[in-house]
Amino acid sequence: MEQVRATSIVKVLGTQASPFANRVLIALNVKSVDYEFIQEDMSNKSELLLKSNPVHKKIPVLIHGDNTICESLVIVQYIDETWTNGPSILPSNPLDRAIARFWVAYIDDKWLPLMSDLGKAQGEEAKLEVQEKLQEALVPLEEAFVKCSKGKSFFGGDNIGYIDITLGCILGWIKAIKIMLGIEIFNVTKTPGLVNWGDRFLEDKFVKGAMLEPEKLVEILKLHLAKREANNAN
Repeated sequence: MEQVRATSIVKVLGTQASPFANRVLIALNVKSVDYEFIQEDMSNKSELLLKSNPVHKKIPVLIHGDNTICESLVIVQYIDETWTNGPSILPSNPLDRAIARFWVAYIDDKWLPLMSDLGKAQGEEAKLEVQEKLQEALVPLEEAFVKCSKGKSFFGGDNIGYIDITLGCILGWIKAIKIMLGIEIFNVTKTPGLVNWGDRFLEDKFVKGAMLEPEKLVEILKLHLAKREANNAN
């Protein structure tokens, strides 16, 4: 039964600029799963998206055969449990798996909202205040990296795992923000391990092609800021 499910057609609804959709694409790459990526226009959501995720009407959505799975981290766990022949994304040890889930929740519940705050911050002083909070909130993750990686390249050890995918999906936007606004979030003094980890993550074969280059994201960021300024003027 599992083999039949695993060989069904796989589609992903999302945008390449979305870090949450990137999580799904990277996880599928880790498992060497062929998929069709369907680019969504979030200003004009498709009938397929509205039908596939009627509750939240958001991306990403994984369509696997006749089944639809929503929410990026739920999808990543589903991928890990469905395609068992590839490298494991979540640790096999129950304690290590619990620790990974703890830090993933920390990233999504505590750290990522600060990225949203940075986007909303008006003025240099407000941006610097959020930048400081972002850098300080990464310090516990620096310590977690040392413990989880056990001296290896990634949180997941030799290969990227659950925490790597969850945090790494935002690295393109972090580089784009630095290029565009001069704001540094990963600080080599405060979190040197994460700085080096980030470079390795972006060079990983499973990540390349799943995420847009920072320069492309800069173009998207410029359009977003211009639109926001126009709305504020009106």
